[in-house]
Amino acid sequence: MSEIKRIATREGYGKALVECGAKYPNLVVLDADLAASTKTGMFQKAYPDRFFDCGIAEANMMGVAAGLAASGKVVFASSFAMFATGRAYEQIRNSVGYTKLNVKIGASHAGITVGEDGASHQCNEDIALMRSIPGMVVINPADYIEAIEAVKAAIEHQGPVYLRFGRANVPVINDRPDYCFELGKGRVLQEGSDITIIATGLMVNSSLEAAEKLARDNISAEIINIHTIKPLDEELVVASARKTGKVVTVEEHSVIGGLGSAVCEALSSKAPTPVYRIGMQDIYGESGSADALLAKYRLDGEGVYKQVKEFLEGK
Repeated sequence: MSEIKRIATREGYGKALVECGAKYPNLVVLDADLAASTKTGMFQKAYPDRFFDCGIAEANMMGVAAGLAASGKVVFASSFAMFATGRAYEQIRNSVGYTKLNVKIGASHAGITVGEDGASHQCNEDIALMRSIPGMVVINPADYIEAIEAVKAAIEHQGPVYLRFGRANVPVINDRPDYCFELGKGRVLQEGSDITIIATGLMVNSSLEAAEKLARDNISAEIINIHTIKPLDEELVVASARKTGKVVTVEEHSVIGGLGSAVCEALSSKAPTPVYRIGMQDIYGESGSADALLAKYRLDGEGVYKQVKEFLEGK
């Protein structure tokens, strides 16, 4: 068996910006002194006249992005998730969201897989913050391929979009000819009958690994990739919940306000179903390697498998 490619989703972000730069002459990119890390440096090299480093001033960067968007530009504003959403929330809410401007926020280094940078940089609240802004689209791609397609879809969408990217190299699971990204539509990666596992971001791979282990225990798991958390594909979520009768959500984010909350909100009104939310359980992260942290917080394949089993066993 050939070795699985592992590439960070932030690499897909940088590549897509360069590709789209040729197609969209009104595309401009801003960064908050982190171009090498967010990978917007690729765009800077290709289109230096359309790249602006705003320095370590994320709130100001969002204001600049709003101004450029108001003048007809398609703007990508980039920084680490912690600073893009936490430090600049007011400006995003009032200058971008309220005005419905065409600003796309490219946030990298999200979740605990930031690793050794520790809790101060491991943003596990960004999806919750961005979901709460009226009209904001929230996208969390599962791999490098999906990240590229997500950027392209964000450009085509008129209005504000939040895109979440990671630091760590993750398996490429969508490298196939039939792959198609559709904004607001989830993808069933594996049919199942005993339980539905709904995952987002790099947790999609962990869920696929868990499903293999569950199959050895004669448990049939349906795996759904929800790359667009807002708007949520409620039709797919409800249909799968009615089919299996039990749902688990998996996210590299707090279980409060993220994918799990979105799924529970949808099911509570349309198809009440037992739901177990896997993610960061109202705690901060800590310093450590990405793999070690995923294992500790039970977000790797083995951890997801064990938690699903516990849920099914009523523990």
